[in-house]
Amino acid sequence: MAEIIQRDGTWAFDGTTVRITPGLHRSVPLFRQTFGELAVPLEAVAGVVYEPERKRGRLRMSLREGADPLLQATGGRLPDAADPYRLAVDTDRSGVAEYVAEEIRRALLLDRIPKEPTRAYLLPGPPVPVSVRSSDGTVSFDGAQVRIDWADTSDRVKRATGPRIIDVGDVVQVEWLPNSGYEDGFLRFVTRETVFSKLPPEKDPYALDLWGSARRDLLTALVATAVTARLPHPSTRTGGEWTTRNRPPGAPTVPPSTDHHDVLLRRLRELGELHRDGVLTDEEFARTKAAVLRNFA
Repeated sequence: MAEIIQRDGTWAFDGTTVRITPGLHRSVPLFRQTFGELAVPLEAVAGVVYEPERKRGRLRMSLREGADPLLQATGGRLPDAADPYRLAVDTDRSGVAEYVAEEIRRALLLDRIPKEPTRAYLLPGPPVPVSVRSSDGTVSFDGAQVRIDWADTSDRVKRATGPRIIDVGDVVQVEWLPNSGYEDGFLRFVTRETVFSKLPPEKDPYALDLWGSARRDLLTALVATAVTARLPHPSTRTGGEWTTRNRPPGAPTVPPSTDHHDVLLRRLRELGELHRDGVLTDEEFARTKAAVLRNFA
């Protein structure tokens, strides 16, 4: 057993699995503490290094492309301190950090772990149900459906449409950008109906606009990861589309364009009702209607 225990967390390697446990110190980001312990199988690891620095060094683990739904969902955009595959190491423990890194590297060589992308997720993602309250509303996922309940501060168009419920089988892709504290972020669920939508996050009823507490909004990555883990693996897609063999439950067996006419009429009817009820101004109605028509052209 190779193990290093730090205020930032603990890494323990038993020859087959790297168990990463976040520390409980207040300096450990809320995201890592909430995400919890990770059991990383050796076959998911691409490499590990120890980076010494003058005051504190760090252990960094890289995973094989496609092995982890968290990395797939966040696209490398997690803040460095929130990265669960990074461990801050006190300088007086640098020797232990080097030993742990060397033991993992030796096992990778002995087991001949390839560096090529994986064809399936090797980590499960967060357990469900999972629910996060963000600046734009509360997003929940139970393994089958995503539900968004808008906050009082959400855009009035979103609030007027009521809670948004999305079947996971209708989701094509999850897009996530963190709220940096300087620039807003978003969590968007792209469906077959909205794949061509160009609405900004603050107006998009399939997206959460992340503009409040960066620390809390970061937790939306948990939902993004849990949903991503249940979508077809990227290796099953050809040219951005699902293969028939890996089509998720509820996905159409014909091109989605065949039902665009019905979707278009429903969208226009919903917009008309919002306009008549005074939720949308004349200018907002005209702009949104034009955007919908362009998307379905």
